[in-house]
Amino acid sequence: MLLVRIIPCLDVDAGRVVKGTQFKNLRDAGDPVELAALYDREGADEIVFYDITASHEQRNTATALARRAAEEVFIPYTIGGGVRTADDMRAMLRAGSDKVSINSAAVKTPNLINEGAERFGSQCVVLSVDVKRREGGSGWEVYLNGGRLNTEMDAVEWLVEGGKRGAGEYVLNSMDSDGMESGYDLELISEVAGRTNLPIIASGGAGHPDHMVAAVEAGGSAVLAASIFHFGEYTVREVKEHMSKAGVPIR
Repeated sequence: MLLVRIIPCLDVDAGRVVKGTQFKNLRDAGDPVELAALYDREGADEIVFYDITASHEQRNTATALARRAAEEVFIPYTIGGGVRTADDMRAMLRAGSDKVSINSAAVKTPNLINEGAERFGSQCVVLSVDVKRREGGSGWEVYLNGGRLNTEMDAVEWLVEGGKRGAGEYVLNSMDSDGMESGYDLELISEVAGRTNLPIIASGGAGHPDHMVAAVEAGGSAVLAASIFHFGEYTVREVKEHMSKAGVPIR
């Protein structure tokens, strides 16, 4: 069995880490590189940075952030936001990022996944999806541009297709649970895990280490969290100790 990764997530807006509830009411949480370095020292396995307004505002990729992080962060890190081409991905990787997360651009140009996997290897291509439960029906739909645009695409089918195109892993973010600290969408995680063998990074809803244990039991290979780390509810080390005592094989 693969060892489970604990991954702090840093949503970045205008150079600062922010965190809200269901993508709204954002609060400042500090400097992204300083926080990432802290989580590195606490024992995080990876870091994920998202420039959350880059796609919506059609700004260039966050290569400057990748370069800064390379000087202070010594665990693998992923950066996403505003990536539109394989050359954007290359710039991120050359600046120091270990992986590149793609979301909006992959939906608009699915072949970006193929091209990224062919040029850089599937291990560098993370397919991130922001999803909401479909109103008045079953299943989940894919949202773009920081949750602003409903594509009406079936989220599970899209992830399966992304895997076939060469993505190496998924960040599966439930917008319904985001920032609520009431637990991950376990049904969503289980549904995706039943359709693919790729690693699933569960995202959206962590409020207690028990939620992370449940996400792993549902099929997650890693758990991503923001609020509980940024605002001092738990340290990475405390989460790891709790999960280990619960029998989860952590790194």
